[in-house]
Amino acid sequence: MKKRVVVTGIGAVTPLGNDVVTTWKNMKEGVLGIDAVTKFDTSEFKCKFAGEVKNFDPTLYIAKGEVRKTDLYTQYAVAAASQAYEDSGLTSEDVSPERFGVYIGSGIGGIHTLIAEHSKAIEKGYGRVSPFFVPMMISNIASGTVAIKYNAQGPNIGIVTACATSTNSIGEAYRAIRHGYADVMLAGGSEAAITPLCFAGFISCQALSQSEDKERASVPFDAERAGFVMGEGGAVMMLEEYEHAKARGAKIYAEVVGYGCTNDAYHMTAPNPEAIASSKAIELAAKEGGITADEHVYVNAHGTGTPLNDKTETLALKRAFGQDAYKLHVSSTKSMTGHMLGAAGGIEAIASVLALKEGVVPPTINYKVKDEACDLNITPNTAQEADLKYALSTSLGFGGHNGCLAFKKI
Repeated sequence: MKKRVVVTGIGAVTPLGNDVVTTWKNMKEGVLGIDAVTKFDTSEFKCKFAGEVKNFDPTLYIAKGEVRKTDLYTQYAVAAASQAYEDSGLTSEDVSPERFGVYIGSGIGGIHTLIAEHSKAIEKGYGRVSPFFVPMMISNIASGTVAIKYNAQGPNIGIVTACATSTNSIGEAYRAIRHGYADVMLAGGSEAAITPLCFAGFISCQALSQSEDKERASVPFDAERAGFVMGEGGAVMMLEEYEHAKARGAKIYAEVVGYGCTNDAYHMTAPNPEAIASSKAIELAAKEGGITADEHVYVNAHGTGTPLNDKTETLALKRAFGQDAYKLHVSSTKSMTGHMLGAAGGIEAIASVLALKEGVVPPTINYKVKDEACDLNITPNTAQEADLKYALSTSLGFGGHNGCLAFKKI
């Protein structure tokens, strides 16, 4: 018998705040978390803006002596996971270690460590490379570090599917519980890639916005959109088997009721303009969750602000729901956070369950110019109250990875 899965804890570090309460408040108010880059000099770069995490203190979650042994992406992951764990009210007595798993991924991993240690090797010799270089750099170490922190001896996978990383992590964790392999899972993703090298790479492949106005840099679904803005941070959910959560009296944010996972099999970076596989991911999640499009459904769109993504995603929703797609409440919170890459699906899933819980659709801010190819109800500029029953959170990643999560109000 397939088990029910619910969300009992949430945690996040984002460009809008270093916890969920602050992030969600700012999302509802349409606060822009994007500003001029402070991490390095952008004078030689065509792109000037990013969604940076501000005033982050890793020692709130990691022992001071251990901080230097962890890459920033791991620090964000541990912070978000720690918040989700505390928020859930779970204790070590509530779950057997072998029934507690962690699926936390990263699209890029420890890029700060890679750059720093490579520079050290070139300047001072390869004998000076840190013994912590490899474990700090690898993309699975965030998931492993969180497991060590909470003695989670169950399923543990560090998923890497670019922009779909967090969505796949949460979706696969949902399946692990639904099919009986675990009772409790911490799932999500993290990213800390705002570096000169990553900027250069994304600029070279013409993915980043080159706007000179921060308020027009990340403008999903707007006719003048011209690329995404890099963001960073971590976002993690505590997923729990329903009866397990109920037995311990846990608060429940929402129920996870569906998950779709497909691949375009089309191009290294560009989405298939026919939206065949991306619409299928949405259809799979909606069908499993028993969702049909109406005015009670919210979609937190991937909505990167690139010309192809937003047009394709609009088509994907139309292919999945037909004319009923126009009844959906849609928005892209990337207009506020920027694109948090491997952490994007995590914070967007959190926004989805909070939208359900509070009956508020966060806005797509700084929207000005209508694009006829992106003509759904994208909740422009101002949050809207709505009687929501279901939410979908979509992610479309480099490599053709498509993921969609379905949540139900409970």
